Amino acid sequence: MTAFAPDSIVLNRKLPLWYQVSQSLRASILGRTPDAPLRLPTEEQLAGHYGVSVLTMRQALKELEDEGLITRHRRRGTFIEPSARRGSPVRLLGSVDAIVAQQSGMTTRLLDHGTAPLPADLAGHFPDSAEVATYHRLRSDEKTGEPTNHARNYIRPELAARVDPDDLVRWPMTKVLRDVVGVRISRITDTVEATLADPETARLLQVPLLSPILHYTGVTYDEDGRTLDVARIHYRGDRFSFSVTLDAT
Repeated sequence: MTAFAPDSIVLNRKLPLWYQVSQSLRASILGRTPDAPLRLPTEEQLAGHYGVSVLTMRQALKELEDEGLITRHRRRGTFIEPSARRGSPVRLLGSVDAIVAQQSGMTTRLLDHGTAPLPADLAGHFPDSAEVATYHRLRSDEKTGEPTNHARNYIRPELAARVDPDDLVRWPMTKVLRDVVGVRISRITDTVEATLADPETARLLQVPLLSPILHYTGVTYDEDGRTLDVARIHYRGDRFSFSVTLDAT
């Protein structure tokens, strides 16, 4: 039986290895194609793939099992759970793969995309640009069809020429920029604040006007400190919570 092939990852030795591996594998599972195999490689094979110990790999798999994304059967192997719920809480621990995992695993519809004049409040992020490429997406729960968040991304026009809009239906912008376009991401800064649903957000997320919304802003930088992408995501307040863990070293 053919086994599922997860994406690769460059590990950050300052962060828990089991966490990075679990988030990378989670992103691969949630971003898989419909015809991808459900059987995972063995613990030993996965440990070799990620370059970690079997004990570390076992801890990473337990995290995914506890979340309900995989099931483990003695003598049969480990399998992706096709009916697993995709709306788990967002957990951030400092890795790019955590951001990818955070945004993966939902049904995504690209509402519109194109080039627009640079919004005044983004001038500090794109000081050398008069225009930005914009992408607006609506994400829904894969099982219920209920809308969960809508996102706008603003990226440099020269990058947009290398972005296939079809990829944004399957993957988050962070993954497309890093793994498809091939840019080197140095860091992402995140801001989360509570706000009230404006008319557009209320309509798209099917919530009452002025109901509580979580507003996430993520700014992605390259190795020269230039802004690559500004993501603004409005999450339904009744569907998401944010939990942040900080590495003390």
